[in-house]
Amino acid sequence: MEILPAIDLKDGQAVRLTKGLMESAKIYSDAPWELARAFEEMGSAWVHLVDLNGAFAGEPKNLEQIKQIRKHCNLKLELGGGIRDLDTVKRYVDLGIERIILGSIALKKPAFVEEASKVATVAVGIDAIDGFVAVEGWAEKSTMLATDLARRFANVGVEAIICTDVGRDGTLGGVNVPFTLEIARASGVDTIASGGVKDMGDIEALLKSNEVAGVIVGKAFYEGTLDLRKAFEYVRAQNPKVSSK
Repeated sequence: MEILPAIDLKDGQAVRLTKGLMESAKIYSDAPWELARAFEEMGSAWVHLVDLNGAFAGEPKNLEQIKQIRKHCNLKLELGGGIRDLDTVKRYVDLGIERIILGSIALKKPAFVEEASKVATVAVGIDAIDGFVAVEGWAEKSTMLATDLARRFANVGVEAIICTDVGRDGTLGGVNVPFTLEIARASGVDTIASGGVKDMGDIEALLKSNEVAGVIVGKAFYEGTLDLRKAFEYVRAQNPKVSSK
């Protein structure tokens, strides 16, 4: 199981939201690339990036910061937020982004996910409110069950599914393990948990399930409720095959 530290970008700064609300943004850094360097030093193999402005605008909005992060670290980067066409996918691939995250577009145009998977390594982001898929930067709730959408991407070349319980995201209320397992079982695709991670108890619970491929850690790091360095060490001790620096 991989731990993927998160950097959410808003107006060029690293922020965290509570339950996906833009007005709740708390700024943690004016130089997001420095965070990426810090994660690398701690032993991370990945960084999870989200262009929050892009998620609402439907097009890249924090490109300069993304370029700086790519320039200043050797980590694998996965990126989502505002990716709506193949030109944007290819642009990010050319920039050196290892995995492209497709969210709202996956619900609206699932065939696009298959197209994108032919030119990039793709993860589908399934964000849920009360079990239903949230779209447009979590501003809207669809009528599609998250598990039904997960089934749609069982055999189309998607590398991973990132599932977020929006109601827990940024709350430090604990990760929704049952929801994560439902998505993993519905899709049969490597599933990465997101939303609500607080401390080592969450890391241990996900690892114990033996069905979760990764977990995204955001506010727990920024607010100091989880020691990331110790979390990396713990996971690697339990699973020596996990990626390491």
